[in-house]
Amino acid sequence: MPLPLRLRLQKHVAAWPWRRVGVLAGVSLLLALMLVGYLFGVSDHFFGRLFFAFLVLVWLLAVTFLAVVPFVTWATAHWFGRGWAEVSTPAPRPRRAAPGASAARSISPPAASRRPQTR
Repeated sequence: MPLPLRLRLQKHVAAWPWRRVGVLAGVSLLLALMLVGYLFGVSDHFFGRLFFAFLVLVWLLAVTFLAVVPFVTWATAHWFGRGWAEVSTPAPRPRRAAPGASAARSISPPAASRRPQTR
């Protein structure tokens, strides 16, 4: 019996080299800040404005995913019924033959296709 998705994900994430991930994230952040400093300079309090813009972005994302999305999910289930909240799965389409499967069919001679069919 396969493990549930949550346990598989926990095992996968636990196996990551977290020290290397942290070093790469730190170096990336440092290089990004150096590039911004080189392009825009330190005049006009650019880094201060950038920091507060980042905080506003994080705040908006947090409010969206921690409050708005759960509320909309709850509202669709309670106000419009369970059918709105459930994801409908389309009916499976019939499979088409693989391109290589047509070569295995018998090939009739050209004369057979010119004969009139009597059905």
